[in-house]
Amino acid sequence: MSMIRDLRAAVRPSLRKDGGAYDTTRAAGASSAVVDCAVYRDGVRLPSDDGLTPRAAIRQARRDGGFAWIGLHEPTEAEFAGVAAEFGLHPLAVEDAVHAHQRPKLERYDDTLFAVFKTIHYVEHDELTATSEVVETGEVMCFTGRDFFITVRHGGQGSLRALRHRLQDDPELLTKGPSAVLHAIADHVVDGYVAVADALQDDVDEVETEVFSPGPRGGVSRGVDSARIYQLKREVLEFKRAVSPLMRPMQLLSERPMRLVDPDIQKYFRDVADHLARVQEQVVGFDELLNSILQANLAQASVAQNEDMRKITSWAAIIAVPTMVCGVYGMNFDHMPELHWKYGYPVIMGITVVLCLGIHRTLKRNGWL
Repeated sequence: MSMIRDLRAAVRPSLRKDGGAYDTTRAAGASSAVVDCAVYRDGVRLPSDDGLTPRAAIRQARRDGGFAWIGLHEPTEAEFAGVAAEFGLHPLAVEDAVHAHQRPKLERYDDTLFAVFKTIHYVEHDELTATSEVVETGEVMCFTGRDFFITVRHGGQGSLRALRHRLQDDPELLTKGPSAVLHAIADHVVDGYVAVADALQDDVDEVETEVFSPGPRGGVSRGVDSARIYQLKREVLEFKRAVSPLMRPMQLLSERPMRLVDPDIQKYFRDVADHLARVQEQVVGFDELLNSILQANLAQASVAQNEDMRKITSWAAIIAVPTMVCGVYGMNFDHMPELHWKYGYPVIMGITVVLCLGIHRTLKRNGWL
């Protein structure tokens, strides 16, 4: 147990122990799909040429002991066919790994565990708009065997090279074999979820503040553009599709004994499952809160429209008085009251003004103006 006491601390730092940044560029001499290929024995990466192939790696691992870790990025069917044949991967898992767009899951094929993780990256933006992209998604497929570990990554973000270097900095962790790498990747992915959830919280709070802030002069707020709220809700839904399906696989890895998962490593999957459960609660909360915000925004827009209609109606009622008087005295009759009276015009105008002021005061007292 002492060998993995600092397991979580080892896979979380973003810098090497010497303070420098990890290199995330593609390995020299690698093909268009193979990002890195190495053999680990007793937790130490064995020296090899830059052009080490997956076939040579697994043969060396089986000959000298240890395990091979092969990393690929968006391989084609032809590029992955040789790897699948050499490691005996199941055709269904191979198809999922090549074509991607899979739900997070954990499946067992003979002596191989196949796990799918969706990586989430927060897209920085100055202002949330109706077309803002808030999260980007990628995928990491992991094949865990007795003496090999294969990662197939899809998407432009979510590189695992820095994670590989961090594990290499603590060889005692890699002595636990491929299951230690599986845990490190799961922990890395879920840590990304936590960071994205915290960033999304700021966006949700910003929209909530704008919707419920008072309008001009303390009146009813006219809300915000509903398309912005809907766009944020869509991004949260995409985040939810990555988090929710992963709950069951994490429970299986943390609770059910598996031959390919070291018992000491399995205990640490419980911590990953706990963090994932917290993120899921946050995402569900975001979704429900955005539903409420959207409904409140639509209600505020409706109230604002009703208020506008009341004001328009009130002014129409006031204008109706002089319109009626002018209409009556605009008729061409010879015999009309006050038509030829010396004080007829000022009296009628005075009565009209008094009536208009009275109606205005009444409507304002009742909150229509």
